[in-house]
Amino acid sequence: MNRPAARAVAAPAVSNRLLLLSGAAMAAAALFAAPAARAQSQPEGGAPMVIHAVADRPALNLSAYGEVKTAPDMATVSFGVVTEATTAAEAMRLNATRMNEVMAALRRAGIAERDVQTSGLNLSAQYDYVQNEPPRLRGYQANNRVTVIINDLDAVGTTADAVVAAGVNQIDGISFGLKDPTSAENRARQIAVRNLQAKAALYAQALGVNLGGIRSLSEGGGYAPQPQPVYRMAAQAMESDSSTPVAAGELTVRIDITGVYDLAR
Repeated sequence: MNRPAARAVAAPAVSNRLLLLSGAAMAAAALFAAPAARAQSQPEGGAPMVIHAVADRPALNLSAYGEVKTAPDMATVSFGVVTEATTAAEAMRLNATRMNEVMAALRRAGIAERDVQTSGLNLSAQYDYVQNEPPRLRGYQANNRVTVIINDLDAVGTTADAVVAAGVNQIDGISFGLKDPTSAENRARQIAVRNLQAKAALYAQALGVNLGGIRSLSEGGGYAPQPQPVYRMAAQAMESDSSTPVAAGELTVRIDITGVYDLAR
C-alpha cells in the first residue's frame, strides 16, 4: 500500500534536478557567448567602435555665364492721364473723356487693341495742409495709367507725341525688348557651356588631376527687358517740327549656369 506513494515522492526530485541542469547549461552558454558579443561591440582595448562612411569622389562645383548683344524689336511705354476736380464724379468724368481721346489717338497710330492694357486706375482725395490747422479738402484726383506695346520702333516717338497731344500728362518710362528671345538665349547658353568647360579644364590642370564627366548642370537667369526713363518728354518735342527722339540701343541677354564635374587622380 506504501510503495506507490514512494514513487510519487521521488518523481519531483528527478524533475527538479533536470531543471537545475538545464538552467546551468543556459547560464554557461550565455557566459561563453558574452565575450563574443562584447568583441563585436567594442574593439580590443575597450575603445568604442567608430564606423566611417565611404567618402564621395572629389568634384568641382563651378559657375559660368554667357552673354549676347542684340537689337530690340519692340518697345513698351507706360503713361497716364491725371485729372483733378472739386468732386470725385467730376474728376472721373474728365479723366474718362481725356482717356477716350488717348485711345482714339493710339488707334490712329496703328496700335492694336491687344497691345493696350490698363495698368492702374486710382481716385484719391486731395488736401491742403496749413500749420496748426486741420487738413482742408481741396478736391479729388483721378489717375488712369496705360501700358502700350509698340512693335514698330520707328513709331515710338510719334506715338508718344500723339498721346500727349490727346491728353496724356504723365509718361512713366519706356523699355525695349524682344518679341521672341529664344534665339538669343540659345546663343547665350552655348557660350555659357563653353565658358564652363574651359574653366573646369583650367582648374583640373592647375590641381594636377584628370577632369571627369559632368555630374549635374543647372541654369539660372535669362532675358529680361530693363525699363529706361524717358529723358525728353513728348510735350517738349511737340513745340518743334520733329518727333520725340528715341534710341533703342542694344539688349544684353545673359544665361547663368552651374555645373559639377567629377575629378580623378
